[in-house]
Amino acid sequence: MSTVKKTLLLATPVVLLCGWFAYDFVETNLKFIPSTAEERAAIREEVAAQDENAFYQPPQSARSVQPASPLNNVYFGDLHIHSNLSADAYLFGNRRDLDATYRFAKGESASIETGEIIELTRPLDFAAVTDHAEGFGRVMACLEPSTPEIAKDCELVNNPNVLSFLELRANVENRPLVENLSYFGNDKATERQYHLDTWEAIKAAAERHNEPGVFTTFAAYEYSPAMVDRGKHHRNVIFRSDVTPDYAVSAYDADSEIDLWKQLEATCGEGCEFLTIPHNPNKSWGLAFASETIDGIPYTRDDWRLREKFEPLVEMFQIKGNSECVLGFGATDEECGFEQFWPVCEEGQVTLCIHPTSMARDGLKKGLALKESLGFNPLKFGLMASTDTHNSNPGDAEEWDYRGANSYLGSPAKNRLEDGLRQPKVANPGGLAAVWAPENTRDALFDAMSRREVYATSGTRLSLRLFGGADLPSDLPDTGDLAAAYDAGVPMGGTLEATAEAPRLFVWATQDPDNAPLAKIQIIKGWLNDGETYEKVFDVACADVDAAGTCLATTAPVDLADCSWSTTAGSPELRADWVDPHYDPSHNAFYYARVMQIPTCRWTTYDSLRLGLMPPSDVPATVTEMAWSSPIWMNASDQ
Repeated sequence: MSTVKKTLLLATPVVLLCGWFAYDFVETNLKFIPSTAEERAAIREEVAAQDENAFYQPPQSARSVQPASPLNNVYFGDLHIHSNLSADAYLFGNRRDLDATYRFAKGESASIETGEIIELTRPLDFAAVTDHAEGFGRVMACLEPSTPEIAKDCELVNNPNVLSFLELRANVENRPLVENLSYFGNDKATERQYHLDTWEAIKAAAERHNEPGVFTTFAAYEYSPAMVDRGKHHRNVIFRSDVTPDYAVSAYDADSEIDLWKQLEATCGEGCEFLTIPHNPNKSWGLAFASETIDGIPYTRDDWRLREKFEPLVEMFQIKGNSECVLGFGATDEECGFEQFWPVCEEGQVTLCIHPTSMARDGLKKGLALKESLGFNPLKFGLMASTDTHNSNPGDAEEWDYRGANSYLGSPAKNRLEDGLRQPKVANPGGLAAVWAPENTRDALFDAMSRREVYATSGTRLSLRLFGGADLPSDLPDTGDLAAAYDAGVPMGGTLEATAEAPRLFVWATQDPDNAPLAKIQIIKGWLNDGETYEKVFDVACADVDAAGTCLATTAPVDLADCSWSTTAGSPELRADWVDPHYDPSHNAFYYARVMQIPTCRWTTYDSLRLGLMPPSDVPATVTEMAWSSPIWMNASDQ
C-alpha cells in the first residue's frame, strides 16, 4: 500500500463532512460565518464602505453571437462551478441556486450574501455546474426537512457554529464511518431518492438554459473522494447530451478513478457519452500522474486504456493554483512560479507539497515514457482551466472582480486579505476554458474537447492558435491563412508522425480587448531520449526586445495607485513561425505554447485599493496573465 494511501486511511474518519471536505478547514473558518442578523448587517456595512470606484473597471458588454465557421471559433466557458446544491458552498453562505448560477454565466449581475456585487464583463459561451455528487440530496433535504431527524442533522448546515460542528465531529470519530455519510441515518431508500432528485434538478436546469448556437450547457457533476489535508484527486464528469446515467456515480460508489470510469461506462447506456476532467494536480499529493490509484493499486494496461479513452483533458489552472509546472523536477523557467500554491516536497513529506507526479508538464513527459513501454500514450491530455467557484459565479475570473471562492469565507475584502492559517491571499480568481469549435453547441464543443483543441487561460480572454506540420507554409505569420494551416498541419491537441524534416509550428495570439496587451509567446518542448525525459523553453515571439533581439522580461510598469497598466509596452497581437533547432525524429516529443500578457494588478492590489491600503508585501502586487495551449505530439520514427 502506498504512503499516500496509508495516510489517507488513517485520516479518513476526521476529514469528511458531507462526504468530501476537511474538518480542520471548516472549524478554522466558522468564525467568518455570521450567526445573527446584527453580524450580517455589520458585514454589509463593511461592503458598503469599500471603494469600488478606486480603479478602472471595464464596462459590461452584451453577448456577441459568432456565426458558425468551418475554421472554428473560440468559445470561452467554465466547466467547474458549484451552486448552493454543493453542501460546502451552502454551509459557508451560498444561497444561489442552479438557475441563478446559469443566469450569471449568461451575463446577469448579482450579489453574494455579504452584499458584494459579482458580474462578468462579457457573458460566457458555455458552462457546466459541477456540484459534488457525494453531497447530492443534502442541501435539498435541508431546504425542506421531511422528518425531525433530518431537520436535526441539518442544523450544522443551516446554522453553523463551533459547538454544533464539534458535536458532529465527535459523532463521526466515535461511530463507524458508514453511519455518518449522510443526513438520512440508515434510511438508504430516502437517501437515494434525494440523490436522484438532485441529479434530475441539475439535468433539468442544464436543459432550461441550453440555447444552441448562443449559450451551451452540459449535464455534469464532480466526483470528490476525500483525502487528508484537503488533497484533491477529484474529477468533473461532463456528458455530451441529456442522455446520462440515472444515478451520478460518486466516491461512495467508486473507490477509485478506475472504478468511476468502469461504472460510468456500464451505466451510461445507448447514446450516452462522457469525459472526465481531473483538477488540481498540484494538490493531489502526487497521485495525479502516478502509476497507481487512490487505493494504492498499480495501474494495469487496461486501466491506462480507460484513462486514454475517457480523460482527454486536465484542468491545470483554477482558484487553488497553477498546475503547469514547478521549479524543480527538471523545470527551470521562472514562469513556473506563477500562482503557485505549494512548495516542492521535502524528503519524506507526503502532503501539502508538490511531488514529481503532481504537475501537468511532468504528466505530459511521463506520457512519453509510457508510450514507449505500453505502445500508446495514456497521458496525451489537453490543457484547460476553470474557476471551481463556490459562489455560483461561473467564469468570474477577472482580477478586479474577485470576491473569494466561497461566500463568507472570501468576502468582504478584509477577509480576503486576512493573514493566518487560511492564507486566502495565495488563492487566485481561477481561469477559463477556451474551445475551438465550428459552432456553439453541445456536440461541437464536446467533439473539440475530445480531440483536445482547447486551451487554458488564467482568467482573461486572449485568443491562442497553435498548428504544427512539416508542410506548413512558412509565411503563415504574414498571411494568417487558417485554411492552409488546417490543410497542411494539425491544430493543438493533434499528433504528427516524425519525418526527416523538422516540423514547423505556427502560433498566433491576440489580446483580450478588455485587458492588457501581450508580452511574449513561448514554446515548451518535452521529449524522451534513451528512456529519460527532458524539457526546454523557447521564446518565439516578443513584443519588446533589446538591442540583441532578446525578449525583455515582462516588467512593464503598473500604476498601483489606480491599477492602470502601461500604454507603451506589449502588443495587441503576436505571431510566429518556429522550427525546433534541436529536432530529432527518433524522439517522442510534445510542444505547447504559453502566452504572457504585460503586467497588470493582482486581485490583492485591487482589494487594497478598495480598502485604502497598501498592497500586501507577502504576495506579488501584479500578475502577468497567461494562456497555455494543448500540446501537439510528435511520434518518433522507426530507426
